[in-house]
Amino acid sequence: MAEVRSAITGAAGPLLRRPALYALLILAALAAVACQSDAEDSSAASATQAQESQTATTEESAAEAQAAQTVAVSAAATSAPRAVTSQAAPQQTETGTPQQTPAVGDILAAVEEVLAGLYERSLPSIVHIHVAVEADAIPFRFQQTPDDPFRRGSGSGFVWDTQGHIVTNHHVVEDAATVTVFFADGTEAKAEIVGRDPDSDLAVLKVDLPAEKLHPLPLGSSEDLRVGQFAIAIGNPFGQDFTMTSGIISGLGRTISGGSSPYTIPKVVQTDAPINPGNSGGPLLDGEGRVVGINTQILSRTGSSSGVGLSVPIDLAKRIVPSLIEDGAYTYPWIGIRATSVRGELAEALGLPRETRGVLVIEAVEEGPGATAGLLGSEDTVEVDGFDYPSGGDLIIAADGTTVRELEDLIIYLIEKTRPGDTISLTVLRDGEQAQVDVVLGARPTEDDEPEEG
Repeated sequence: MAEVRSAITGAAGPLLRRPALYALLILAALAAVACQSDAEDSSAASATQAQESQTATTEESAAEAQAAQTVAVSAAATSAPRAVTSQAAPQQTETGTPQQTPAVGDILAAVEEVLAGLYERSLPSIVHIHVAVEADAIPFRFQQTPDDPFRRGSGSGFVWDTQGHIVTNHHVVEDAATVTVFFADGTEAKAEIVGRDPDSDLAVLKVDLPAEKLHPLPLGSSEDLRVGQFAIAIGNPFGQDFTMTSGIISGLGRTISGGSSPYTIPKVVQTDAPINPGNSGGPLLDGEGRVVGINTQILSRTGSSSGVGLSVPIDLAKRIVPSLIEDGAYTYPWIGIRATSVRGELAEALGLPRETRGVLVIEAVEEGPGATAGLLGSEDTVEVDGFDYPSGGDLIIAADGTTVRELEDLIIYLIEKTRPGDTISLTVLRDGEQAQVDVVLGARPTEDDEPEEG
């Protein structure tokens, strides 16, 4: 009963730290169980036929059964490491009878060992954040007792470096009068907010602790994620300290509002790992325990997890967090336009082929970078399905030669490829003709009533 556990925990020892790959081993092992049953039925049928015809030998039947098992297990586990497949596959005894395949319980026990190991390695890096906000400030999710001048709430975060920096969500510490962080080993420390960015819903705290008490989590890459990969969230949902939930990456490329910001966050990671109030600011980990996202929002009608959790992509955090540590803020590039995506019926209503895609300039903000460069906003309207849409403005179809099919494409290009002060060349459709408009990018305003665009 120990062969599968031995094969997986022994020959595949390194894979125990990689649940995403380990899942393939589980499927392969379960397939082996099914193949074992089929092989035994096949062997029994062959034995009966041998008795009746007295022409088939025990050795031939055993060889056929072995070949059938080998082909079936190989086909079921083509994605699993070869060494593990060969050891996990059913073996023949000297008499030709297949050995008993280990119970599924043994396989599940090995899975539990993997998850527990990942949790134990990550736990020293996770913090429970307690905040107190003056009672007249706008609350996040706070509790208040009579005569208490503060409202109190909590969230999650994780250690970024050995200098004491901790990453969390901006909305967790927004308006906080005091911030205290708690580690799983009982360590408690007052934290200073050293930087915040409402547009990405990120904030950086700093605690005064020795380096040996600080264990940064390894960072992965959100750009390399695929739907279906393993995902783990660790945080403090509903104040329940250091809770782990698991699931998969269920979607990529989502765009969400930054909470208190009028701007949007692109390339957001979606997961079905349960995320609830209190998980905000905690890490979303991949199968190797690397941070691929920072949990920020859920889509729910009840206020608790409905299977759609959203995380700020770690690649965006890698760009923003160093500026928050160094300067206390992050400055985004800004064109200074109000805009919308164009496709399908709207394209036709604008007199363009239906397959035309791009970003329609609704307004070039007065004295903004776009208006200064000569971008034209919309002056007329067209009706589509009973709604009036702007028309007559420039349609942006490329930025520095990179195709722009929708507003998110332009926002992503600005964030990932440019900085304030850079000059970009926009390709626009104007009166049916292509034109180039060179824009010197400004700095994105921080006021809440500024345009929703870069």
